[in-house]
Parts: sequence; structure tokens; C-alpha cells
Amino acid sequence: MGCVHGKCCCRYPGSSDGDNREDLGTYAQAQTHILAGRSVDSAQVPSHNFKLEYSVLTQRGFYPESPEKENQDSYCIRTQLQGNPNVHFFGVFDGHGQFGTQCSLFVRDRLVEILSDDPTLLDDPVKAYNSAFSRTNEELHSNSDIDDSMSGTTAITALLVGDMLYVANVGDSRAVLSVKEGNRVVAKDLSSDQTPFRKDECERVKSCGARVLSVDQVEGLKDPDIQSWGDEETEGGDPPRLWVQNGMYPGTAFTRSVGDSTAESIGVVAVPEVSTVQLTNSHPFFVIASDGVFEFLSSQTVVDMVNRCADPRDACSAIAGESYKLWLDHENRTDDITIIIVQIKALTNSGGGVTAKWNGGKTTNTQKETSEIYFSPCASEGYRSVMSEFSDVSCCHPVSSLDHKVVVSSSLG
Repeated sequence: MGCVHGKCCCRYPGSSDGDNREDLGTYAQAQTHILAGRSVDSAQVPSHNFKLEYSVLTQRGFYPESPEKENQDSYCIRTQLQGNPNVHFFGVFDGHGQFGTQCSLFVRDRLVEILSDDPTLLDDPVKAYNSAFSRTNEELHSNSDIDDSMSGTTAITALLVGDMLYVANVGDSRAVLSVKEGNRVVAKDLSSDQTPFRKDECERVKSCGARVLSVDQVEGLKDPDIQSWGDEETEGGDPPRLWVQNGMYPGTAFTRSVGDSTAESIGVVAVPEVSTVQLTNSHPFFVIASDGVFEFLSSQTVVDMVNRCADPRDACSAIAGESYKLWLDHENRTDDITIIIVQIKALTNSGGGVTAKWNGGKTTNTQKETSEIYFSPCASEGYRSVMSEFSDVSCCHPVSSLDHKVVVSSSLG
């Protein structure tokens, strides 16, 4: 979900109207075999003697009222950061607003470059992540070629350092880890969608002056005093959004992003939530994807679909196809879709299980300074985590030669 002036602003009629079903069918058919001929890439992790095999898919959404609209998603895969064969980066960036594509591409390029240039990256990846997001956000604000006042991007990124996986999230895209539990493969969320559906995030932005209302409430069709919106599954069509006190903008359906300088005045920040997990032989793969995938597919459904496919290309195609189908079943358009699937091959360590350590966005703290809570509402039941208090996040004034490097980054228009 984006801002009201971006990809989610139009109140498209449901697909049951049937007005454009022929066009929809033609478009959906054209998306088949989008991965034909694309190879599966790989990266070694010699420090722990295992290999990553990965595939990526990105495709433009279907916007009947904006046929020339670009794909505002982009992605970055960079192996061997700082020339280190054990350090690899994966990121998905979901732009929104009039200049969402430019924001997405800028953040895609600068975030990984700043991480690559940070001498503290291997000593304190959490601190490096926080610093990189803050600096990228500041640079986007000061870029005279991009107007980010009402545009920006979400970012879901994964940094692998040996057998440690660090996931940094800003916004409502998602990272999911698969975990073998007996005969089952279970989805464990490594990020929590940062939206007003989350009570902590809702209260944080309200304390910064945001009005939190759905579009129907803002337009007077529903009682604005009812501050209960259920969950994303039941209220996803008209979610709570952020508005300034005396205006009908910016209307963001997320509470954190990079860019969106206007929304910063009401609490939208570029401070990431960072999760840390030690990979083990019980973790077959992980997935990072834009919310175009997770709007109608649960984390467990995505993991089940990947688990049924030996080839990650097939899994990407299957997930994208099912996502499109469900979008068109519910609406008269689809979102942009980007998904990266990373398979973990031949990892033999027993590791430390699926317990994750979290940093809720402070740039100065360490993991030992955080307090233990159950991560909710998006994490699977029983998945324990550590997160710093949200009161530590400044809501209105956010914290401000590779010869063997392989770089893969793209935005398909």
C-alpha cells in the first residue's frame, strides 16, 4: 500500500463489475513465462561452507486508468560486499507517489553503497544499517532532482554475514524465513509491516500529530471516532492512513518510509527495524518481496509455494501469477510485484534455532540494551524476539574497488 497520491489512491471498482474483464484477461495472459530464459544465480559463503542460490522477479502492475504508469518497484542483489566473499545483500524497494520510481532507484543505489563504504559494517551491522538508512533519507531529501515531498519508497533488505542474517525493514514489504519443523516447513516473519494497523506504530504517529483515519472516514462516509480497523486481512481495502490535522494529505498507509518529507512532520520515519537470526540447516530458504505479493497471500502460503518448487524461478513465477490472480479477483487493477527467493544450500551447522534479536530503530544502542517482548502482530505465534522501545525512536525528527563484486539491480518499466 502506498500514499493516497500514489499507487493506492484510486478507489478502483471490484472486478465483479466485469467492465474490463477482456482487457484484464489479455494482460494476465501476457504476464505468463516472464522468467523464461533467466538463470538461477548463486553465491558462495566459504566461511561456513554453504551456498546461496537465488532468483528474482519484478513486473509492472496493471493500472487501467494509468496505462503508462511505470513499475515503481526496484531491487538490488549485491554479492561480496567490501570484497568479502561471505557478505551478501538483497533488497526490494517499493516506490510510491508521483516520483516514486526515482525515489526507489535512488534508495536502491545509495543504501547498498553506503553500507559497502561503512568500515563498521562487519563489527556492528545493526548500527551500520541504521546509519545507512538515515544518511540515504537525508541525501534523498537534499537531492534537487527528486521531489520527495509526497513521494518515497519502502525498503525490505537482507544482509548476510557468514551464517548471520540481518533484515532491515522500513515500510510494509516483508521478509519471511522458512523453518523445518518435523515434516512441515513453517513461515517465520523476519519483519513486521509498519502500518497503522500496528497499535504501537499507530500511537507513535498520533503522538507526532497525525490523524489516523481511513479514506471513508476522511470523506465522512464512516464515523471518524471509531478508531478500530480490524486487521489487514479484513480491512485491507480501506486501511487506516495518516493525515495532517487540517488537510487531506499525505494519506500514507504505512508509518515508515524513505523520503516522504511532508509525512515526516506527522511521524513517518526512515528508521528501520532490524532483525537478526542465525541460519541453520533447518532453514531451507528466505523470501523478500514487496507488498504486491503479500496483499492477498499470507507468509505461510508463500513459503508453501516456494517449498513445492525445486527451481526458485518456478516459485517466483507461481507466486507472481497467484498474486495477480488474487488482485484481479478483488480489484480492477494490480500492484507492482517484486520477489527475491534465496535458497540456502548445504549449510550444516546446528546454530541457535529460530530466536531472533531485534533493534527497533535506535542508531546508538546495541542488542543488549533492548527489552524482550513478543513480536506482534505479524510474527508467527511463539516466535520470540527482542526489540527496543518505540519511545526511543524520534517520531517527528528522524535520526538523521570490488573486483569480485557481482551487482544485480533493476527496475523494469
